[in-house]
Amino acid sequence: MTDTLTILGLESSCDDTAAAVVRHTPGQPAEILSSVVVGQTDLHADFGGVVPEIAARAHAEKIDGCVEAALTNASLTLLEMDGIAVTAGPGLIGGVISGVMCAKGLCAGSGLPLIGVNHLAGHALTPRLTDGVQFPYLMLLVSGGHCQFLIAHDVDEFTRLGGTIDDAPGEAFDKTAKLLGLPQPGGPAVEVEALSGNPKRFPLPRPLLDRPDCDMSFSGLKTALLRTRDAVVAEDGGLRRQDRADLCASFQSAVSDVLVAKTRRALRLYLEQNPARPTLAVAGGVAANQKLRAGLETVCAEQSAAFIAPPLALCTDNAAMIAWAGMERFRQGHRDDFTLSARPRWPLDRKSPSMLGSGKKGAKA
Repeated sequence: MTDTLTILGLESSCDDTAAAVVRHTPGQPAEILSSVVVGQTDLHADFGGVVPEIAARAHAEKIDGCVEAALTNASLTLLEMDGIAVTAGPGLIGGVISGVMCAKGLCAGSGLPLIGVNHLAGHALTPRLTDGVQFPYLMLLVSGGHCQFLIAHDVDEFTRLGGTIDDAPGEAFDKTAKLLGLPQPGGPAVEVEALSGNPKRFPLPRPLLDRPDCDMSFSGLKTALLRTRDAVVAEDGGLRRQDRADLCASFQSAVSDVLVAKTRRALRLYLEQNPARPTLAVAGGVAANQKLRAGLETVCAEQSAAFIAPPLALCTDNAAMIAWAGMERFRQGHRDDFTLSARPRWPLDRKSPSMLGSGKKGAKA
């Protein structure tokens, strides 16, 4: 095995089927040779959210084509890979199974090593793929299904400083869009609508800001928006376009204020470790929100920390991050056999107690 590695990555944890090829030589920037993502927005549009059974079937139908396209776009064959990395959890179990079984089949046929990857680690290690960020760094993972502050110490070592105790911000954005009659995915729709709105018109709550920790809550904020919408409808006999814009702007401002305030606290805790190169990185679909990014940049400037936000295509679910995370694990000697199983739950910080409860399948987050 040479120092240069080329890894095929597969991702199918939610509603994006993806495959990518990533190459890296130590001491040089990583190369994303190809990245193919097939979304399912049209399949779920009528339901106001992702339907797990529909998503699983779509993954099973599309993943082979994604792999073929990724290899073709990279001008490489399967046998020119050094290994195959696949999301093994957490996520919607049907979709995760589709990816894991596809990866196992490819490895069985080619003899290539199999590397199971935690989807959250894929997001958390993306700053190393894009910017070569050195450990330790502070990571804000903010997406449709997850929201947590992590200190990344090493490829498989993370400390959670806090996170959401209920809904993730992306989920709250999606539900807000549904309540206001906006299309899915909700995050981009709410952000566009908020551009023409007044963020101060509706005084929505900023949950848990009275607590000195880094935990967050967005479920009550969503409920407050619902009640505010109903009050406007009852008073005016309907919801005007400006009302909707103001509701979106007020909601987005509340989410951003909470995340920025909690980031300030998390950054202080991280800086107590005296990192040589203080860095805050952000990833996940909600990281694309420009108001949030601006707030996070301000916090980093206050604390003299670098701010890293990967390109949008690498913030949302993709297979390049899975290939990279698999490569990082591969370099540390990690391999999986065919007993690798799909996991609906797989917390990155295995020492801290679960924030969202546990069940027969283990801690949720």
